[in-house]
Amino acid sequence: MSKRALEVLATGALALVEDLGRPGLAASGVGRSGAADRFALRLANRLVANSEDAAGIEVVFGGLTVRAAEQNPVPLTVALTGAPAPADIDGCPAGHHALLTLRPGQVLRLGTPATGLRTYLAVRGGIAVDPVLGSRSTDVLAGLGPPKLEPGVVLPLGPEPSELPLVDVAPVAVPTGGPVTLRAVPGPRADRLADPDALARTIWTASSRSDRVGMRLEGGRIERAGSGELPTEGMVRGAVQVPPGGEPVLFLADHPVTGGYPVAAVVLDADVDRAAQVRPGQCVRFVLVAPPWKDEP
Repeated sequence: MSKRALEVLATGALALVEDLGRPGLAASGVGRSGAADRFALRLANRLVANSEDAAGIEVVFGGLTVRAAEQNPVPLTVALTGAPAPADIDGCPAGHHALLTLRPGQVLRLGTPATGLRTYLAVRGGIAVDPVLGSRSTDVLAGLGPPKLEPGVVLPLGPEPSELPLVDVAPVAVPTGGPVTLRAVPGPRADRLADPDALARTIWTASSRSDRVGMRLEGGRIERAGSGELPTEGMVRGAVQVPPGGEPVLFLADHPVTGGYPVAAVVLDADVDRAAQVRPGQCVRFVLVAPPWKDEP
C-alpha cells in the first residue's frame, strides 16, 4: 500500500476533493457533481500523467496550504491549473500549468488569484480518499462524498501511474477578469417567459450568493408569461433557470437533478467551465446561438 500523503495546513475560503463526478445516476436522484471547471482539472491531471478523472483539490479564491508528508518515500509531482493564484514552495515562487516537485516536508502555499475563482491542484497518483457511489467528488448540495477539507486532514495518495509526464509546461489562457460571454441555446421552456430575449439583452452581474450549485445573476429581471406552474422535470449543468423573483440562476456542478421553474436557455457545455471561473461582481452576457443539432436550411 502506498504511504504517500499530503497534509492540509490551511484551506482558505473552501477546498474540496473533486474528480469528474458520478455520471449516470440522475434517474436515482444523484447528480454528477465533480470539478466545477472540468477543463482545469483534466489539464492538471494530464500534466502529472494521471488518468484525467483522478481526484484533485478544488480551491476557491486561493488560501490553500499543503505539506508533503515527511514519511513520503519520494518527492511528490504536482501541478496547479485554473485561477492563477500566486504560489510558492517553502517561500520560492512556483508557476501554474507546470510540473512542480514537493520534497518530503516541503510546503506549498497559494495566495489570492488576480483573476478567476477556482484553482486546481493535482498530485501524481491522485487523491485516494474512499469513493462514494464510484466518485471521490464532494457534492455540496447532496452532502455526498468526502467532507470539505480542514486543517489537519491527511490525504492519502494513490500509486504513481506507469506513464510519465510528457510536458513540463502547458501554455493555456488564464481566466479573464473582464466581462464573460457565454454561448447558449434557447431553453425548452422559453415560451413560459414574457420576454425570453431579455436574457441576451441584459448585462448581468454574478452575485455573491453564487456557489457550486449555481451562479446567481443580478442586474435585471425576466418576467413570467402567465401564472401556471410547470411540472418538475430534469435539469442539466448549464441550464439557466428563472425562479419567481426573475433573477436567473445558471446551474453549475452541484445543481439539483430536477426543477420546476422555466429554463430560459442552456449554456453550451464548452462554455460551462468558463462560467465556473466567474467571480462575484464580474459581468456576464449571454449570446443565443442555434442548437448544434439543428439542420441548416
